Amino acid sequence: MHIKENGSILIPIDFSKQSLAAIKHSYLLARHTKSKLLLMHGYLNASDENKIDLAKLAKDTAAESGLVVETASVKGDIYEETSKMSERVKSTIIVAGLDTHIRFRSFMGKSSTSKFIKNATCPVLTVRTLESKDNYKNIVLPFDLTPQSREKVPIVIQMAQYFKADIRIVSVFDPSDTRYENKLLPYLQQVKKYIKEKNVNATNKSIPAKNVAETIVEYANKNDCDLIVQMNKTDVSFGEMFSGTASQQMVDISNIPVLTVNPMKRESMPLSY
Repeated sequence: MHIKENGSILIPIDFSKQSLAAIKHSYLLARHTKSKLLLMHGYLNASDENKIDLAKLAKDTAAESGLVVETASVKGDIYEETSKMSERVKSTIIVAGLDTHIRFRSFMGKSSTSKFIKNATCPVLTVRTLESKDNYKNIVLPFDLTPQSREKVPIVIQMAQYFKADIRIVSVFDPSDTRYENKLLPYLQQVKKYIKEKNVNATNKSIPAKNVAETIVEYANKNDCDLIVQMNKTDVSFGEMFSGTASQQMVDISNIPVLTVNPMKRESMPLSY
């Protein structure tokens, strides 16, 4: 599983500060993946369509970033139209700006955001901060024993190679489940070895805690991390599973950009390389 290059990065916008900030967050990824930007303005009423401002935004974005910028203006629910557009243009990444203060609310709406991410046909980068960085130096890779957890490893390596970043492998386990920790540690070492074989620096850390998302976000902030890459639905569990609610919580509470990847559709995947 890798992020495809020479494609389109889709950015749904409504001209809010959060959606405009998402555009700037896309620059780094677009340059490394040799992608163009597609700014998609969704509106419900004809009076809300704003082709003039959209064209100006595209022109300004192209001038600022040096990237190819295209636009689309569509009427309908922003969630549904983003999904349709992503599938139509085969976008490689969707970058969405979320509200910086209200939990799990964005211009896409609370009820639609989790469904939007779950049904996305490509990775979704959600950002809350209005400030974009020039580089990613530390990338958090949450890891557990589910088969899906290892699927994101190639994407994390790809991102680390793009940005010359270090990977911080983090696993959170229930403090009362020492057997799980003992079972987990060999796999953490295995993943770290695999990453280092790709000429990427990596560290691993296992943390006993009850709340996975809060623990990982706290770790990321304490260690100056710039990006968290997680699997949707089944990731970073206390035991064998990580619920969709927990992955949504990561997006909900993180002040650090979160790249969410949906697992491949398969029944099983061995925990070996």
